[in-house]
Amino acid sequence: MGLYIEGPAKGKAQYIVDTFDGMIVSKDQAAAAIGTKAVIIVVDNGPFEAAGLVLNLKEFNAFTRPDDYRPKSFILMDLDVAKKEVGID
Repeated sequence: MGLYIEGPAKGKAQYIVDTFDGMIVSKDQAAAAIGTKAVIIVVDNGPFEAAGLVLNLKEFNAFTRPDDYRPKSFILMDLDVAKKEVGID
């Protein structure tokens, strides 16, 4: 884990939708898209949000642990665009 999309401190989900043609989806839709689309999980840490690129189910499960009550948004976007944005093209 540790691949993040930069952007504003708050409002990262909408930033990704607007900037990278992303689509906000449900947690289940995000899990089902792993491997075919980029799955971005935006975690609200209070003063800032982190937008992590999830590349496999193990990372998805780490981001969505049942004991982690921080609010989250799930975004799908083009995988190649996301990889380029985090520096792994």
